[in-house]
Amino acid sequence: MATQLKNLSDFSDTTVPSAAPYHFGIVVAEWNSAITNSLYQGAYESLLEHGALIDNIYTYSVPGSFELTSGADILLKNSKLDAVICLGCVIQGETRHFDFICNAVANGLTNVALKYSKPVIFGVLTTDNQRQAADRSGGKHGNKGVEAAITAIKMAFFAETLNG
Repeated sequence: MATQLKNLSDFSDTTVPSAAPYHFGIVVAEWNSAITNSLYQGAYESLLEHGALIDNIYTYSVPGSFELTSGADILLKNSKLDAVICLGCVIQGETRHFDFICNAVANGLTNVALKYSKPVIFGVLTTDNQRQAADRSGGKHGNKGVEAAITAIKMAFFAETLNG
């Protein structure tokens, strides 16, 4: 596996713009909370590390990953956010539920982003087991929350650059 020994959250080879001028929403799924809380901490701390103002970060929780789509939609309908970071974790079980949820969330978040022409960041772990989720939420493979925050900053900057 290509990621076996790699920290996926290493951004040392890229430039990250200042997050100071932007407003961010973070929507966090409560399901698999040990994992999603770690994702949230990574995202929140990364935003602050890159200059985001505490008063410009709005955090909300939803019951599960499926609800991230409606959470992002409600946030963008009722606010002036520059980007929304959606954090969740879906772990493969014995049924096809995993496939349906993962596909619905990915498609739903894409549709919300297109509807509002705003970055909606997919910070959802879709893993085979609990160990993989832990490895990607602050473990040996980094923290997907950090990756989502960096993506949100870069996309907010990208949108501002094009929209003036």
